[in-house]
Amino acid sequence: MGLILNRPIGEASLSELLKRAGVEGTGVNGELRVHFGGPVEPGRGFILHTADYNIEGTQVVKDGIAMTARPEILRAMGTGTGPRKSLFALGYAGWASGQIEGEIKAGAWEIVAADRALVFDEDYETKWERAMARRTIRL
Repeated sequence: MGLILNRPIGEASLSELLKRAGVEGTGVNGELRVHFGGPVEPGRGFILHTADYNIEGTQVVKDGIAMTARPEILRAMGTGTGPRKSLFALGYAGWASGQIEGEIKAGAWEIVAADRALVFDEDYETKWERAMARRTIRL
């Protein structure tokens, strides 16, 4: 699975997101930028975040980046005990078994090193270009 990182689609109240997830939102404050994460399961939320926050179900992705899909992280964020940096996405991009590997081998994807600064940067207009500037050319 993958998440699109450069398509913000709006803002949402943390307490409202908790309510929609069936979790009590009392005492939770703040707004969260919502991103289009991909076309698969567009009602499902994922939080890509710095690995300084970890609960049951958190998956470390790489190089200090983790992902949590449990609503408890929203409560932590709204009470000041969540991750230092985060990106909330609705939906994801998905592939069948072996599909993405075949697409990478065919040259359909560019691979760049994971970088917290780029992932969590809020300059969405240039994020794609900055990521492409980091790619390496394979001969």
